[in-house]
Amino acid sequence: MKVSDQVLQNLRIFIEENNMQVGDRLPAERKLCEQLGVSRSSLREAIQQLISQGLLISKVGAGTYLKQASTDWSHHQIVQPLSGLIDEDPLYRFDIQEARIVLEGGTAWYAAQRATPADIKKIREYYEQISYFQSIGDADQASMADAYFHQAIAEATHNLVLIQVMRGFFDLLQYNVVLGRRKIYSDPERFDQIRDQHLQVMEAIERKDPEAARNAVCGHIEFVIQQVRLIEDEEARFKRASRLNRM
Repeated sequence: MKVSDQVLQNLRIFIEENNMQVGDRLPAERKLCEQLGVSRSSLREAIQQLISQGLLISKVGAGTYLKQASTDWSHHQIVQPLSGLIDEDPLYRFDIQEARIVLEGGTAWYAAQRATPADIKKIREYYEQISYFQSIGDADQASMADAYFHQAIAEATHNLVLIQVMRGFFDLLQYNVVLGRRKIYSDPERFDQIRDQHLQVMEAIERKDPEAARNAVCGHIEFVIQQVRLIEDEEARFKRASRLNRM
């Protein structure tokens, strides 16, 4: 690990251990160097990096303050760079789907073992919201509910690391769901299949069947990958045929 990365990690641990909240002032530079065991130059570099990311804010003559909760820092460290890759290479979203299989297969597994009645109620509420918003033609709210459905499953694991990773992944997940909806959810038959897949995941968690929950969510994501690729192949053939007709 690079020195700068180590200092960032130490600073984050310090903020979390001291339960610092948004708006709290960091200790004076000299004192913070002593507490973290780092040089003043490396601390300044780390702080400046976090300021440029909008996570800390420096007020002239007043010190440096926490601008965003440290639990949300993963959004800047993970989501923003990945979102840029999506913009540069649309096919990169398939890598996201594969990452979802690995991550969400695990969250579904643990959720099925640990979900409380309150967790299951929340998962079901988001499941019902997906269908409701889809039925009234509000794709944006439907996609948000879809992403929250998967986030609620992660929260049902009661594993703080998995929850934090999924929260950091949330914006990217939502963006990816929107892309999928543009390709899949306009087709009533495909939407029905997606809805049934979500139901299978939810019911496996409700009956506390980890293997079924993991298989259901992985199968769901693999289906999305397959269908998006199929639709894009169909669109490409249509475009080629249209060009030939104009010749």
